[in-house]
Amino acid sequence: MQTFEFTRFRMTIDQLVNWARQSSLWPLSFGLACCAIEMMHLSMPRYHPDRLGIIFRASPRQADMPEPRWVISMGSCANGGGYYYYSYSVVRWVDRIIPALMYGIFQLQKKMKKTKVTRMWYRK
Repeated sequence: MQTFEFTRFRMTIDQLVNWARQSSLWPLSFGLACCAIEMMHLSMPRYHPDRLGIIFRASPRQADMPEPRWVISMGSCANGGGYYYYSYSVVRWVDRIIPALMYGIFQLQKKMKKTKVTRMWYRK
């Protein structure tokens, strides 16, 4: 495994790429009602998402990311159906359809930190 030597620390390629990934989360801002309100609350100074590297993007092209892809779910409707759980138009428990769904940004960053990039590089 290749390593980079800097003046004060040593870092492998996996650590360098994972640090860049977990420090640059650019979610697509798509919300309809109360979920959009929760996203607006996240972007306010109390929670300060910029310190986590979160920058909301307006189009999917700007929020595009290479493999592996992760999903950030916000709001009870997106997580489990919420108030509309028994409606005909709600897909219940989306985490069973999209297995990479994470319920928190800190857990997502921990998962990104543990990813082995050198093993994934030639998977396709």
